[in-house]
Amino acid sequence: MYPLRRNRRLRTTDAIRSMVRETVLVPANLMVPLFITEGKQVKEEIASMPGYYRYSLDLLKDEIKLLYRLGLRSVLLFVKVPDHLKDNKGTEALNADGLMQRAIKTVKDSQPEMHVFTDVALDPYSSYGHDGIVENGKIVNDPTVAVLSEMAVSHARAGADFVAPSDMMDGRIFGMRSALEEAGFHDTGIMSYSAKYASAFYGPFRDALDSAPGFGDKKTYQMDPANRLEAIRETLMDIEEGADMVMVKPGLCYLDIVREIKDQVTVPVSVYQVSGEYAMIKAAAEKGWLDHDAVMMEQAIAIKRAGADIIATYFAKDIAKLL
Repeated sequence: MYPLRRNRRLRTTDAIRSMVRETVLVPANLMVPLFITEGKQVKEEIASMPGYYRYSLDLLKDEIKLLYRLGLRSVLLFVKVPDHLKDNKGTEALNADGLMQRAIKTVKDSQPEMHVFTDVALDPYSSYGHDGIVENGKIVNDPTVAVLSEMAVSHARAGADFVAPSDMMDGRIFGMRSALEEAGFHDTGIMSYSAKYASAFYGPFRDALDSAPGFGDKKTYQMDPANRLEAIRETLMDIEEGADMVMVKPGLCYLDIVREIKDQVTVPVSVYQVSGEYAMIKAAAEKGWLDHDAVMMEQAIAIKRAGADIIATYFAKDIAKLL
């Protein structure tokens, strides 16, 4: 009781604050999303994501080396597929010499110790911009899972350490795990987007990959933002089916979900701080309304404090520099 207990004693100096800090963020906690495009000497800024770029493979090599020097050890790869290679079945996703497969090899050639996670979903490859195969105006589940499972094996064969299915089809984790085991990729991990919500925060990402849905929306497979128990159910099912890590996406609006999942599972929990969250801070800072670095760090700490073991964030490089 006061005055015997004065809580401010533990806030007196930076040294004591650092000593008793409950949540610690280090570069190894961060995962760097990277957008890859065809061409040479291409570094295209994404208009709705100021300071973030699409890289051609030759420039990707330099970026990987820089990230590694900053202490960042994990990247999450996404590819921008040319329109002429898109179709309803995601045929290009299975091309052994496709952009994703070449990107994986490029990262590993540039820095073999960089851990490579790959996006597994059909929307970058789909002529409809959806995460699954479309039949009669509907996204069909099981045929999509079959293609996604082949896609996971193709990524593993190219050298991916983890596949990261972001599609939210039912049963896709079991399908991928079974396919990976059958192909002999026993050590290839799965980081499942287990609680991926049908969020309004994804807009800039879809600009980055030109992957906005051509009709309707994604609410028949991504989760309703109003639901909490469903997130727990989805996550537990994914773990039963073979997921090694689970993810909550987006970040800040769903920290209650992060904490509930973290309290119920024993596998690592990741959080994706998505493009809309990034863009809002950038826009407000550009207006002079917020201190960019202070807000960036506060949000990252909040995500970590909520229970995230890993944070996929477009701020990873900036955070690592500050740390």
